[in-house]
Amino acid sequence: MKLRLGVIGLGNHWASRHMPALRALSDRFEVRAVCDPVSHRAQQLATQLSARSVDSFREVAFAEDVDAVLLLSARWFGSLPIVAACEAGKAVYCGASLELNAQEAAALREQVREAGIAFMAEFPCRLAPATLRLQELMATKLGPPRLLFCNHRHTADQQNGNHALNGASGDVNMPQTVEMVDWCRYLVGTEPRSVMGMANPGSTGGSAQDYLLMLLDFEKPENAHSRPQAQIACGSYVRHTWSEATAFRRPADLQVVCERGIAFVDLPSSLVWFDSAGQHMESLDSERPVGEQLLLHFHRQVASLLLKSASLEDAYRAMSIVIAAQQSHKEGRRIDCG
Repeated sequence: MKLRLGVIGLGNHWASRHMPALRALSDRFEVRAVCDPVSHRAQQLATQLSARSVDSFREVAFAEDVDAVLLLSARWFGSLPIVAACEAGKAVYCGASLELNAQEAAALREQVREAGIAFMAEFPCRLAPATLRLQELMATKLGPPRLLFCNHRHTADQQNGNHALNGASGDVNMPQTVEMVDWCRYLVGTEPRSVMGMANPGSTGGSAQDYLLMLLDFEKPENAHSRPQAQIACGSYVRHTWSEATAFRRPADLQVVCERGIAFVDLPSSLVWFDSAGQHMESLDSERPVGEQLLLHFHRQVASLLLKSASLEDAYRAMSIVIAAQQSHKEGRRIDCG
């Protein structure tokens, strides 16, 4: 089954992730229409892909030769392309960061549910080669996770989040923390019971935050001896004039303490782990790139006769937990995630 796509918005990862993946999977995907607020960019891309340039995202959603919509940037459109896709009954791959508050996110979730369309939120951490290998190790050699330390640090003017649901707080940390929460949930395999949050308002003052620390207490997984806990730290406190400091003594993207060992992950494909036999280093560069993994997953979801809304629920759940962490910071207490 070859899916005919309509691309709406060209995000920050178009050249590095989405375009190469679409070219590599040309036997499964064909771009028919391109819509972007910068018309000459849409025309240029349409020419490269032998597609047509379209001025309206609604025209893309309702086009008869488009089976699914790839929303890769929502800077100008917001969530309206998803609403249009729901009305047209088209599947949605959402790799855009949407500025939604909790009520808007809940309303959008219900609209997607009622439309009965396939919806996939882009969470690259889940399908990174290092993540997939870590899951194998936890199932065989390392055992269930006990402690997770997840870190992300970037310069203050770097806004590279591309995630499906995002709070409307204006914080540059929100897109990253949503994905980090989802990553930890995915690896643990259970839901957080409660969250404690601490935020820094940043040097510019106001409501914007340049650092968010979250402490998650998870439900106890099957065959585990204790309830896992996760510490998630995301900061944009490094000013753009100090850009070299971002990579200085950078902690691992993820450190996982398991019952029989410990692992250090650097996305997308570096994994170092330790057990009673010593140190093991693995480089997984030969694996299929994350962009291809994501699109293949989307293709399977659309082609399946069984509707799977887990991706939408995961995105909504992760965003809700981040909002609860911010509430925890404001109220100075642990918040129940149930």
